Amino acid sequence: MPELSRRRALTAAAALATAGAVQSAIAPTASAAGHDHHAPASFDEVYKGRRIQGRPASGGAHQHHGGGYAVFVDGVELHVMRNADGSWISVVSHYDPVPTPRAAARAAVDELQGAALLPFPAN
Repeated sequence: MPELSRRRALTAAAALATAGAVQSAIAPTASAAGHDHHAPASFDEVYKGRRIQGRPASGGAHQHHGGGYAVFVDGVELHVMRNADGSWISVVSHYDPVPTPRAAARAAVDELQGAALLPFPAN
């Protein structure tokens, strides 16, 4: 059996480091492609007299902003966005991050104070 030379040891170490770096680079792409196992649960409830719903999005122009999740207040879509730290914001309460899409829907209802949510133009 050949003796392990310094060159072979360094080559093997470099190959392992490269393989680990490639694996790390691929892993976030898989979750961004919709394989996130920590996606929020669906909900459908009445909060302060308003029907709020949330579920995984089936597509649409703004799907990437909401992390593949759609939220509705009285049947009108509330545009939500997931921040890098995992918190959520909505077009209604943009400067008040909350932990879940359900909390974003409730915050929007609080902020609307009984006013109707108007459809947001998708440009």
